[in-house]
Formats: sequence, C-alpha cells, structure tokens
Amino acid sequence: MSSITATDAKNRFGQVLEMAQAEPVHIQKNGRDVGIVISPEEFARLKAGAEAPRVRPAIEQLLQRSVERRRALYEALAK
Repeated sequence: MSSITATDAKNRFGQVLEMAQAEPVHIQKNGRDVGIVISPEEFARLKAGAEAPRVRPAIEQLLQRSVERRRALYEALAK
C-alpha cells in the first residue's frame, strides 16, 4: 500500500488516481491516515462483500425450520 501526504495528494491528484488503480493509496495528515483512495473495481468488490449474507445459508435454514416448528411458542411469547 502506498502512502502520501494530504498536501501531495492535493497537488498530484491525477497521479494519486493512477496509483489507486494498482493498490490502495493512504492519504496522511500529521502522520495519521485520514483517507484511502481505491479503484472502482476494489470498491465494487468491497461493496459486494458487505452486501453478502453474514450468516451461512445452512444456519439460516436451521433457524427458519426452528421458527416454523415452534411458531405457536414464539407467538405466545410475543403476546
């Protein structure tokens, strides 16, 4: 991963965009990360991963079967 100061990023924005096509570019201010520039492909990959179900499908199926079997119990508890 590349790092660049915020001032350099501002002055060489086009170059930062080109660098981001190869790897994430960390933008630093006062020695700490304040932003990261990534390629559109990397953003799409991260977004797809965030939208994917976080619970395995087998566990979801088990939960659904449990709810169906114990529906009367759940409804009684909800009252």
